[in-house]
Amino acid sequence: MKNAVIIKSFPNGLSIFLDSDISFEQLLDEIAMKFRESANFFKDASMVLSFEGRVLTEQEERQIVNTISANSRLNIVCIMGKDEETGKSYMRALQQLSFHQEVLENAGQFYKGTLKDGQILETENSIIVLGDVYPGACIISSKDIVVLGGLYGQAYAGGNGEEGHFVVALEMSPEKLKIGDFKYKTSEKQSKWSIKPKIQPKIAFVNDARVIIEPITKELLSDLPF
Repeated sequence: MKNAVIIKSFPNGLSIFLDSDISFEQLLDEIAMKFRESANFFKDASMVLSFEGRVLTEQEERQIVNTISANSRLNIVCIMGKDEETGKSYMRALQQLSFHQEVLENAGQFYKGTLKDGQILETENSIIVLGDVYPGACIISSKDIVVLGGLYGQAYAGGNGEEGHFVVALEMSPEKLKIGDFKYKTSEKQSKWSIKPKIQPKIAFVNDARVIIEPITKELLSDLPF
């Protein structure tokens, strides 16, 4: 079972080569051993994962992530797909968000895929969506929402009643957006997703009892009231 699991690092992420010939149970054992051995090296870094060499179901991906989490202190942000250009966009976004580290460290879960018209994703945790939220789709979190894609549908954050929650998106053009008890007033005339703007991560947060949306900068994040 030599080299059944090979870990290679890249900025803010890990590429993991998985042997396609061994059983999945054996693979999990090998992954557990590899990440126990490297736990002190990676420490509590926030990482994106990329899997190579083996076709995995979503359930298998979740099992691997759980195994890694159980055998290391890594914060797994999301799983990056094979679309190279999309992957580069996600990585640029992560690099811009990396200085606001608690955004990633407190993320309770991730969702890989696009939310389409009529779909609703609801969670009690903070969540990172690796994909787009289309018009007519809705994402609801009791805590914080990070969309590594376009937010063109509806987003509701801060449902637990605590202050200081936020919504971050790579492309921010929501139909409706609410944080806690405060709603963001969207323009009826704005184009929600027909023309994609240049990637500009933005953050929505509550200030002076209203929701405002601003481009993410180090200066802005250092001045946020949370």
